[in-house]
This record gives sequence, structure tokens and C-alpha cells, in this order.
Amino acid sequence: MPESDTIRLDVEDGVATLTVDRPDRLNAMNVETLTSLKEALAEAEAADAHALVLTGAGEDAFVAGADIGYMQDLSTAEAQAYAELGHEVADAIETFPAPVIAAINGYAFGGGCELALACDLRVASEDAVLGQTEIDLGIVPGWGGTQRLSRLVGDELARRLVFFGERVDAQDAHEMGLVGDVVAHDQLDDYVAEMADDLAAKPAFALEAAKEALNQVHESDQTAGLRYERRLWSSLFGTHDQREGMAAFVEDREPEFE
Repeated sequence: MPESDTIRLDVEDGVATLTVDRPDRLNAMNVETLTSLKEALAEAEAADAHALVLTGAGEDAFVAGADIGYMQDLSTAEAQAYAELGHEVADAIETFPAPVIAAINGYAFGGGCELALACDLRVASEDAVLGQTEIDLGIVPGWGGTQRLSRLVGDELARRLVFFGERVDAQDAHEMGLVGDVVAHDQLDDYVAEMADDLAAKPAFALEAAKEALNQVHESDQTAGLRYERRLWSSLFGTHDQREGMAAFVEDREPEFE
């Protein structure tokens, strides 16, 4: 299992469970955590996991997003590197050779929502809240959200969610197709564990082939779109609105955009 203070990997009976473990920061993703998550995904694959569950530690958050305190002073080049790392993790989830279930137990904002979008299936606690909230930080989704969101909920809804940075509760997320199931908060772990066990009992090679075929539907266009998103996201670093949006978040005040 990976040696990390921020990621836990457990493998049992063919099911790997990856837990982002920064509850004091609402499981926000900094470089260390992203790197550890990438390494843990590789270890889960090497362990021949037939199903994988991604979740967050604590009662409040799945992954509340990227670490804004880290991001606020990034240069364009540094932001590009951070976007590349986030994309590598999301791509590793999307191409993991077994079904991946996001157990969304709380806040899933920004990069956290994007990691959930990269999963095959999404199950939300009734307490969960989701959103692509980057616009209020003076940036746009940078880990795949501009491409994967519209393919899941449709173009109109995706534009509304990205333009307004709207936060939606679990039931609304279910109605728009953002999550597949909503369950009581105290039943989430058991519900997802049963799903994962059912998947792990299926023929592994057939599941892997099915996932590859399903992913292929969007492969060529999405690759170009994701590349463009990375460049666009990082180009916003150093602008007044990015600096002001992130400073206001860290300082807990309303931003004053240009």
C-alpha cells in the first residue's frame, strides 16, 4: 500500500478503495495529494483490482476541490504543470482497467467534481453538494470539467453549471444526470461496497473490454478538447481576476473582479 499521509489504499477481495485523507482541508488536492493519488491508482492496478471506489475521509467532503491556497500565486507555467498533473490523475481514473465508483460523501467542488466526472459511476450521499465552482475564482475548470461535464448532463446544463458556478444538492444532481444514485448518508458506504462487490464478481476481462469500448465513444474529440482546456486554464493565472478570486477565497471575503 502507498506510504502517504493524504491517500489511503485498501484492497480486499478484488475491490480497491482509495480514500483522500485530508479532512482538515476538506480533502482539497495539492501537488503532494495528487501525486500520491496517481501512485495509488497505479498500485491498485498492479494489485489486479476488479473494481475501485474513490471517496473522501471525514463527514463533510468527497474532495472539496484543488488547493486554492497553493494555486493563488502560481505563474502560468506552474499552473500548466498543475493542470497536467490533475489531468494525469483524472485520465488514470477514466482509463483504469476496471469500473471506478465515486462515493460522493460530501462537498465535490471544482477539481473534486472533475475527479468524480472521470469515474464510471457516481453515487452521492443525500448530504452531498456538487459544482464546477471555478468561475468565482477567476478561472475555469482545468482537470477535464469543460469536456466531461457536457457529455454527462448535456450542453445547456453544463454551460449553466460552469458559467454560474452553481452548487447543486444531491437530488438535483441526480435529476440532471450528474450522479446515478442518491442514498442516505449513513448507508453510502454499504451501498457502494455492495456495488463494488457485484462488479468484482463479474468477468474482469469482459468488464475491462466493455469500459474501453464505452470510453472510445468520445476518445478522439475529447483528447483534443482536454489539451485545449489545459492551455486555457493555465493562461488565466496571473490575471487580475484569478489573483483576486483566489485571494478573496483564502481571506474569506467577496471578490472584486474587473
